[in-house]
Amino acid sequence: MSPEIALVWDRISECTTRFPPSAYVFVQEGLRHTVQRLLDDEDSGLTLDNRHISGAQLCLGLRDYALHEYGHLARTVLEGLGIRRTEDFGRIVFTLVEVGLMRKTDDDRAEDFQCVFDFDEAFVSPLIAG
Repeated sequence: MSPEIALVWDRISECTTRFPPSAYVFVQEGLRHTVQRLLDDEDSGLTLDNRHISGAQLCLGLRDYALHEYGHLARTVLEGLGIRRTEDFGRIVFTLVEVGLMRKTDDDRAEDFQCVFDFDEAFVSPLIAG
């Protein structure tokens, strides 16, 4: 582990050890993927000056990112990271906020990540139908 990553992990592990370091990396990379996708979509309303996205938007973006990166193995990979529900995305996000690696607005709440989608429907059904 590089010294920079070790320092960040030390800060995160002071808050929680519920998820492995790779879960936090996944969410950060998925956030970049989601923001870029929304910036490319002129109808999203996201701009370079206002890159804030909602918890629901992030969850959907993380779903798309997982499917893009891992295909049929997306759910298996996420479960290996301890991520089984959209609420887990929220727990990771708020830990990253707490250690200063992500920002939130006064309106952002952990509840924004509750039941955004069902993992069975998001990761199993589309792959069977496709």
